[in-house]
Amino acid sequence: MKRVVWMTAGALMALATTASAQTAEPPKTVRPDQLAFRDLYKELVEINTTLSVGSCTAAAEAMGARLKAAGFPAEDVKVVVADGHPKEGSLVAVLKGADAKSKPMLLLAHIDVVEANRADWTRDPFKLVEENGYFFGRGTSDDKAQAAIWVDSLVRLKQSGFKPKRDIKMALTCGEESQAYNGIEDLVKNHRPLVDAEFALNEGADGLLDEHDKPVVLEVQGGEKVYQDFTLTVTNPGGHSSRPVPANAIYQLSAALDRIGAYSFPPRFNDATRGYFTRMQGRVTPPQAAAMKALVTDINDSAALKTVAADPMWNSMLRTTCVATMVKAGHAPNALPQRAEANINCRILPGTPVEEVRAKLAEVAADPAVAIALTNPPNPVSPPPPLTPAIMGPIEKEAAKLWPGVPVVPILLTGATDGVHTNAAGIPTYGVSGIFGSSDGDGIHGLNERVRVKSLYDGRDFLYALIKDYAGGK
Repeated sequence: MKRVVWMTAGALMALATTASAQTAEPPKTVRPDQLAFRDLYKELVEINTTLSVGSCTAAAEAMGARLKAAGFPAEDVKVVVADGHPKEGSLVAVLKGADAKSKPMLLLAHIDVVEANRADWTRDPFKLVEENGYFFGRGTSDDKAQAAIWVDSLVRLKQSGFKPKRDIKMALTCGEESQAYNGIEDLVKNHRPLVDAEFALNEGADGLLDEHDKPVVLEVQGGEKVYQDFTLTVTNPGGHSSRPVPANAIYQLSAALDRIGAYSFPPRFNDATRGYFTRMQGRVTPPQAAAMKALVTDINDSAALKTVAADPMWNSMLRTTCVATMVKAGHAPNALPQRAEANINCRILPGTPVEEVRAKLAEVAADPAVAIALTNPPNPVSPPPPLTPAIMGPIEKEAAKLWPGVPVVPILLTGATDGVHTNAAGIPTYGVSGIFGSSDGDGIHGLNERVRVKSLYDGRDFLYALIKDYAGGK
């Protein structure tokens, strides 16, 4: 699944204007350990890992070599390559804990990247360029920033002699962006002992900067919606257009689409969305805050729901959404249509069965002539992970050290990450990076992808401390 860059909705968006000049204040000083990290990060970014011509296997091997050079035994560092996918290898590694009874934690990131055409970019997308306070290059943010931080953190922990209480596992995987092959899905199904964990940390939520490069909010992903396409099909005998008949495939499909378009799935809360709308009340306009407060008390409050759902992002966080995205019909301008098809793209609330959504679409379409089928095999039903004090406490503690006064807000990701597979496999997975960016998405999946240098170094410090908190030990 492709990562969808989050944006904080409603009035908060006005606080974070686009960094159109692509200029940011660089760190005032760069520590020696940050320079060592930069070298590792540069190596990873400059290994092309696109599906077309790149190799995740080469990147996995390079990062594995870094771990072995830091003292990791060879048996604790493995490159897993599936049959038929020689360039889509994953790196798995473990820093062994002292207490065998303590369940492991997992550090998850994908190392494949979206395609990048050099002719369209201002700079070579596969050369790390530091300019105007930013690092530029494909994958500088999505997701080689976090992947590099995980490798760097394991190196630092090993070299410092840190002895964790629990095992710290890491999986750098391939296929999150392309869907041709998914590394974490393969690892969960066929190599479960390598990645089995009590919980996992992953991409999926960052921090938001305002127009002055000041942190506004740090978000923590507590679940994600499930992507599913449905194909709606109507077939007719057809005939000559000069002799129209009541049963017309285009009209029938159009009527069904109108009914589906007018339908809204019921709102539902989970830990992430309830926490989001609770903590955001102090960050939005008074009418929005009042509506959020009322909605948290009663999710069926129609007036409050209308106010909140007016924002497309908030609406998407509250309910399953289904929308028509493509149609095709007919075979000739002078013939009655024999076939009409439409694609309905649904983003399903975590924990909701796909068949339940298909059945509701059929009910709303209200026409037995409209066949509704899954366009692609369903993704696993992914329950939202619980946002317990054991998870949120360390995040809030370390965030307060680096960004005092900046609220930590849970979110439900309306897009998708590899966490859909680990959550479905019973490994609660949380998106947290500590990397702050601007509201325009910083070029992720687009041109001139970038990450603020200071944000990357701060996120590295944040995640390193967070790993130690979760791992225990000394």
